Amino acid sequence: MGQTDWIYCTAIGQDSHRFMTAAERAARPERPLVLGGVVIPGEVPLSGNSDADVLLHAVTNALSGLTAQNILGTRADRLCLEQGITDSAVYVREALADLLSGGWELLHLSLSVEAARPRLSDWIGPIRERLAELTGLQPDRIGLTATSGEGLTAFGRGEGMMVICLASARRPGPA
Repeated sequence: MGQTDWIYCTAIGQDSHRFMTAAERAARPERPLVLGGVVIPGEVPLSGNSDADVLLHAVTNALSGLTAQNILGTRADRLCLEQGITDSAVYVREALADLLSGGWELLHLSLSVEAARPRLSDWIGPIRERLAELTGLQPDRIGLTATSGEGLTAFGRGEGMMVICLASARRPGPA
């Protein structure tokens, strides 16, 4: 049997959201902070049309970078604003479907969060587990780190959150 030659590809995705203002929170008191598909209780939610899950948006953008098929923007607006779908897991599933239909196999995700709050150390395990459920990766193929950035940016000063995601994939090359 012949050996398969693989084509490897890596893409980067980024997203950021500010925390909701007091007026936004008063208008939507039921809205939670959602990170990586996990509800973080007792924390100020992020502002956005969808659930504003900054981690899943960064993953979606990284997957979109692999396929050159953008989800966030027109497609997500159609899902969110026209169909009322605000769960960012749907955006990840859309991007993953594009990836798999192109013959790609997702290999690894690495995410880096910059935020002064909330403290994520207790949430890294549950978020990695949820990301594994959404992507089909094993949790040990998903890296997740967090930093305050020493307060040098708006994110490090607690005004919002920013995430960078690196996604790696492969597919069989031409025979």
